[in-house]
Amino acid sequence: MRLLLLGGTEFAGRAVAEAALGRGWDVTVFHRGHHRPPPGVRSLHGDRTTPDGLAALAADGGTGDGGWDAVVDTWSAAPRAVRDAARLLRGRAGRYVYVSSCSVYAWPRGTGYTEDAPLVPGAAAGAGQSDYARDKRGGELAAVETFGAERSLLVRAGLILGPYENVGRLPWWLTRIARGGPVLAPGPRELPLQYIDVRDLAEWILDSVEREASGPYTVVSPPGHATMGSLLDACAEVTGGPAELRWTDPEVILAAGIEPWLHLPVWLPPDSEGHAALHGADVSRALAAGLRCRPVTETVADTWHWLRGIGSVAPRRPDRPAVGLAPELEAKVLEASES
Repeated sequence: MRLLLLGGTEFAGRAVAEAALGRGWDVTVFHRGHHRPPPGVRSLHGDRTTPDGLAALAADGGTGDGGWDAVVDTWSAAPRAVRDAARLLRGRAGRYVYVSSCSVYAWPRGTGYTEDAPLVPGAAAGAGQSDYARDKRGGELAAVETFGAERSLLVRAGLILGPYENVGRLPWWLTRIARGGPVLAPGPRELPLQYIDVRDLAEWILDSVEREASGPYTVVSPPGHATMGSLLDACAEVTGGPAELRWTDPEVILAAGIEPWLHLPVWLPPDSEGHAALHGADVSRALAAGLRCRPVTETVADTWHWLRGIGSVAPRRPDRPAVGLAPELEAKVLEASES
């Protein structure tokens, strides 16, 4: 198979590139040159945000016979960048895979929502950058309008964890727990989580390319594949630090002004709109299409191994806010909860 990756040097794109190379595919990566791509790919440089940013891609003939079997695009900003790339590649690629997001579903989302749920309004294929949800939906529209419904695959990923994470959620928990001492653990322990290991996402994408899948899929683990307890227990076990998880009621956390998801990554209060939206999707369609999810212990252990290998400081996307709880606030809440 001949694969073109638009991106492919960080997190999800890199995982797809490595998985494709592992299958013996011919992989071309089009990127800005800010990060080194995996060894073994063909590399093309360009910046999609500039007027002539696709010149190298336009001049390239693919793998020698004029094209690729599929394109995988992870773009997260102005939808017009997806539209322009798709138009350029329409006659040179068999299928357009756009890595989208569960954020394209309109808010609020009740527990058990499917691919048929209402979508965010106001998105357009040729739009400039607005907000993350509309940008992702606009990217979907651009792919479908250009390649058609039968030749486009919309991968609506949820929370993505695993090696190469450049948002900082799982790396923050690992480094915090490795530091030891009392750790504010947001309860309840049995709170169900829903996420996807980036490598499982990559393998499902490639499987779907092989079977020529099309249409939208919500690609994330089944709800409760892990819990807040199993995630943090795995972090404590793999780091081996003298951490003490202090499980704290949601009401105490919220009363202290701690922001779910941002200050305590991954966690959202039970029975909240946020928890239903991020940890409550019905993923029956993706499971029926072969989605397989590795245990949380494996995701945590491999992320810790990768993190230690790069000096324990995870990369971070400049367009995302820093995550994590300030030590002073954590200590204050823990002290108050003991009194």
